[in-house]
Amino acid sequence: MSSVSDEDVRKTEAGAIVDFIKSSADADEELCNTFKESGQLNDSEGFCHAGYRLDQFAQDVADFSSQYGSDYSISYTAPNITGRPRKFPEYGDFPETYAMRTYGEWWKKAPSYVQEIQPQNFSKIPAQDFIVLYFEEYVLPEDIVVYETFNPGALIRIWAYTITKSWFCLWETDELYKPQPHSINKARRFSPPLKKINLPTRTIRLEFNHSNLGYFTEIDAVLLGGRKVNIESAQRVFDSYERQRKCSILRKLQRIQFRPNIKDNYHNHLREFFANDLNKFIYVLSNNREIMTDELHSEECKTTIGLKDMPFEIMLKIFSYLDLISLFLVGQVSKFFYDVSTHPLLYGELNLKPYWHLTTNDLLCTLAKRATVLKKLDLSWCGLFNTISPTEFKKFIQQRGDSLICLRLDSCKILNASCIETLGIVCDNLRELSLRNCSTDPPLLNFSCLANLKNLERLDLFQTVIEPELVLTMLENNRKLKHLNLAFCGIAVNMDAVAQRIGQYNHNLVSLDMWKSRFLSAAGLEALSKCCDLEEVDFGWCLREVSLGDSLKQLLLNCKKLRKLFLATVRGITDRDVENIANFCSNLEQLDLMGVSGISKERYYELLMKCRKLQLLDLSFCDNIDGEEIAYWARTFKVNIKCSHIPNVPNDMRY
Repeated sequence: MSSVSDEDVRKTEAGAIVDFIKSSADADEELCNTFKESGQLNDSEGFCHAGYRLDQFAQDVADFSSQYGSDYSISYTAPNITGRPRKFPEYGDFPETYAMRTYGEWWKKAPSYVQEIQPQNFSKIPAQDFIVLYFEEYVLPEDIVVYETFNPGALIRIWAYTITKSWFCLWETDELYKPQPHSINKARRFSPPLKKINLPTRTIRLEFNHSNLGYFTEIDAVLLGGRKVNIESAQRVFDSYERQRKCSILRKLQRIQFRPNIKDNYHNHLREFFANDLNKFIYVLSNNREIMTDELHSEECKTTIGLKDMPFEIMLKIFSYLDLISLFLVGQVSKFFYDVSTHPLLYGELNLKPYWHLTTNDLLCTLAKRATVLKKLDLSWCGLFNTISPTEFKKFIQQRGDSLICLRLDSCKILNASCIETLGIVCDNLRELSLRNCSTDPPLLNFSCLANLKNLERLDLFQTVIEPELVLTMLENNRKLKHLNLAFCGIAVNMDAVAQRIGQYNHNLVSLDMWKSRFLSAAGLEALSKCCDLEEVDFGWCLREVSLGDSLKQLLLNCKKLRKLFLATVRGITDRDVENIANFCSNLEQLDLMGVSGISKERYYELLMKCRKLQLLDLSFCDNIDGEEIAYWARTFKVNIKCSHIPNVPNDMRY
């Protein structure tokens, strides 16, 4: 029988199921080596190609994390990024472009801000948003051109999805963009230098970080340039590569030139070696290494205290600062390090969002064996192109979901009806559930099982279509709810009905986002005035009534803790309402009045005089004010005032 114990085999399998640290560059090199060995290369560059360069604009959108426009509109939506530029080289705020929801650091300063799980996993410049684009033809990428027509500079990373079914980073920046005076109010045709890749692609992912931007960024188009590829020939080579890759042990032995000295009947003898002699070979090799190590360090070991002598709790604390990739790496150093790096306490929180390009069924299976006391899980952005199957996700939740208190699945392409049902049944201890951008209209998922959840304190359904009755049921069942996001949650959900239910059952609410939702009226505002702990509300593009009466005043009077109040394009706002904001909102830090018309400049001035904690004021597309007044107010009151529609804005204005 085998000289290796079952426990050792189990541990080895658990640690080696997934090559988590393998990069796309390694896959690129491995495939190119396969091409060379197979003799299927037609040129020194590494691929069969058609011999001419092709420039093409994006044809379709495969995925995105957020958009400023709604699915029922054509303004500021993700599909606007496809096709040729419509506005470039013009600079300005154009609805025909693609814009994302946030900008700057303001959302991080809001009461609703969510701290990232395991922040050590994120790179120096983390991505805040992304969009994945399809192009018509496969090319070997040489150029990516991004046409930015408003507040350029958010792009931080470009990825390509190759025929190896893996992602390759073509470009990334090592510092955030800082707008220069000479570049303000100018469109940008941005084409960063790309890393060379000898694999064809027609799928590009752009990642963004808006932290340094003064206002929303807008993108008109994206162009992919490169040499045209004979994809049929490339696919045949790739299929050959895939067949060889499945024989991974044989291939690795060939790479280190390990071959028994046998010429005849080679494959049968090799199979015999694996069946009878491999364990003996490993055992002898391991013993020899231990003997050599003991002889070399025997005297030193007598006087030196090593890491093994440290208390296990101290080692766990040290390892807790490592990111996930480092944990996998350090586990390969020694058995002692492996035992520490796989301890369940190091996997009580898991954030796979930064590793969206590496997260697979195998990784999830490996983590399921380690994360036996899992409390928080973030699988946002994972699962595109079926890298994680609904079956494997469901199995993971069935194994580890009963102890979860936090689950984030933003823009997650895993979920089906069975997954949602499992979540509702197994994860009944959840306090936080985020399903941002997880379904479209008409709804493809049945969320009814979520009615079983009764401990939620945070629920995020941004741009996720959900049944109206379920929303009302969840509000009634989760009376400890503090943070609720229903922005873009579908036209079927009546926000007045939601507001009435909140006013009845959810008095502990701290933040409420109804941005671009439907059917909120003065009656809904009156119902929400019962939530005296509110610190943040967003009614932007939501209140469409001609007159709000005294409903807003009542809300402001009762909700003295308000720090963020967004009222973009609310039609019923009057001078009296702005005066009430000035008189009753002494704690206000952020105020959005974008698109509100008919307000006199005296009311704005009074607002700035009385709201001394105000840091952000958005007056874009407001009338009765000019650029000089805005600049003066910004300097005088030290408030960041946005006013994007005014041309020739002075450089000293904080914009």
